[in-house]
Parts: sequence; structure tokens; C-alpha cells
Amino acid sequence: MQRREFGRESFSTWLTQLPAGTVVAMEACSGAHHWGRRCQAMDLQPRLMAARFVSPFRKSSSSKNDRNDAEAIMTAGGQGNMRFVPVKTIDQQVRLSWHRAREGYKAEALAMGNRIRGLLAEFGVVVAKGESALRRRLADLAELELPDELVELLLDLGAHWQAVHKHVAACERRIAEHADADARCVRMRAMTGVGPITADAMAATVGSAHEFGNGRQCAAWIGLVPRQYSTGGRTRLGRSSCQGDAYLRTLLIQGARSAEQRAKAVPLDKATPEQLWILSLQSRLPFGKRMVAIANKHARQLWAMLARGEDYDPHAGRRHPMAQRATRARAQTTPTTC
Repeated sequence: MQRREFGRESFSTWLTQLPAGTVVAMEACSGAHHWGRRCQAMDLQPRLMAARFVSPFRKSSSSKNDRNDAEAIMTAGGQGNMRFVPVKTIDQQVRLSWHRAREGYKAEALAMGNRIRGLLAEFGVVVAKGESALRRRLADLAELELPDELVELLLDLGAHWQAVHKHVAACERRIAEHADADARCVRMRAMTGVGPITADAMAATVGSAHEFGNGRQCAAWIGLVPRQYSTGGRTRLGRSSCQGDAYLRTLLIQGARSAEQRAKAVPLDKATPEQLWILSLQSRLPFGKRMVAIANKHARQLWAMLARGEDYDPHAGRRHPMAQRATRARAQTTPTTC
């Protein structure tokens, strides 16, 4: 085993000297996908791994440095059962950049709005909740008995706050354009609770979804399955793992709330099997668990549409072998009357 240190340029030069087909293991980070694409252009085989899969192979958890990290990455990359992160294309990363910028603008707008409310509260002006109430208050500053210097500051902060909201709207328009131009997003948006933002984020993050063997693996990667604490053949399920992509998980849970509201509004005689299942959850699970269960089902359905190129079919569950078996069992146990 050789130990060598490289800078960025020297490392790029060293990669060109490696024989074709050489495996290059690295942790998945912000720049890993860029290096993965460069390795692919050199006929190398990049292997990206999540940091939480690499950390168990580090010799000492109390001594973290570049050398120990490199050894852990090398050891983890050689494991036969290791799960690797697919290298994202430039198009995927560009589309996800709009989502990242939108989240940043949203956080900035919230912080700026709270700052304006706090300054007004210090002078006895309490603003009701909601963006519309704050906009009305900023438009009526001249009617309040406030110092002129404070009014000047609030007007400047208000202009910045409204400009950030315009940036949020611009990001949402661009994301909607991406979703409208992608046939996969159009198929996914046929599902209740999946809008252009969720569909575009799913397509840009998961891609073809072929790296997942089934829908459960995709849902587990998003963090919508329970943790397991099993031993001695006894299975114990705990809270949701909440691991993986937190942004996708948030969008799917928000969509689950919309799906539940829609299920409550549809008449029972016109409800789909999924909506009937959602209604049945109300008597069995509290609100939080219902949302995770619905988001879990949506993640599996979205995986099927991406991996198999299928359109959304609300009645597809009835054709599943397990569903047909349960239907036959109920028919056999149901007493008949003459």
C-alpha cells in the first residue's frame, strides 16, 4: 500500500496515469460528483460512498485525520456488500442547484421577516402572523408614530425582504419549467400530493432509480422506514430512521398532508384504493405516523414510475399477487346466503 499526498492539480495528473478500469473510492460530498465524472471521462470506475458507511472502518473515532480517512475509504470501498452512491450528471446537479437556492432564500426571507417583526415589537407595534399582515404593516409605516430614522431602516429591510421573496418565486418558476419539460415529472405529478417541486427533486436526485432493487430500498434511502433493533430472531422496530435525503423526505411528508386532505374531501364511492387506505389509517395511527406511512407509500410508487417508466395507476395495487390472494381469502371466508 502506498501513501501519497496530492493537491488538486497533481491528483488530476495522477489519475491520468492509472490504467483503465481502476476503481477510485471516495466519500460522497459536494465535490465528489465532479471528480466522479472526471474519473468516468478517464475510463476509471468511481465508487462514491456515504460518510456514515465509511466511518465504521476508521481505526480510531477519537483520531480523525486525512490519513485515517483515506484508509477507511479504501477499506470500505473493498467491501462486497457496500452500497455506492450513483454519480450525478451535470443536468441533475444544475436542477438541484435551483432547489438549494430556493431553500436558502426561504430561510433568509423567514429570518428577515422575524427581524422586522422584532424591531417593530420593540416600539409597541405587534404584527399578526402571516406574510400578508407584515406587508400591510410595512405599507402603513407612515401612519405609525415611529422615529423617522427607524422608518427609513424598516423600509430598507422591507425592500430586501420583498426582493428575497421575488427570488423564491423565480426559483419556483424555473423548477416548474424543468418539471414541465421532463416526461418523468409529468408522470409523477399525476399522483395526489406530488407537485412540480417534489417531482423535479425526485427526478434530479434519484435519476433512473435503477440503483435501488425495489421501492423499499428507495424509501429506506430517503429515511421513511423504521429503525430496527433486532437480536436473537426477535424483530424490534423503532422510530423512523430519518436518514438519507432530508429535503426529499420533507417534500414527501408535506405531500402526504395534501393527499390526506384530498382523501377526506372525496366521496367514498369515488375514492381510489389508496384514498380508502389513507382513511383507514385515521383510526389506527396518530397524525405523525400517518404522514410517514403515506410518504413511504408515495416513495415506493415514485420509484416504480422512475425505474419502470410506468404511468401512475391508482388501481395498480389491486393487481398485486398479495392483494389478489387476500381478496380470494376473504371471498372463501364470507358466508353465502340463499
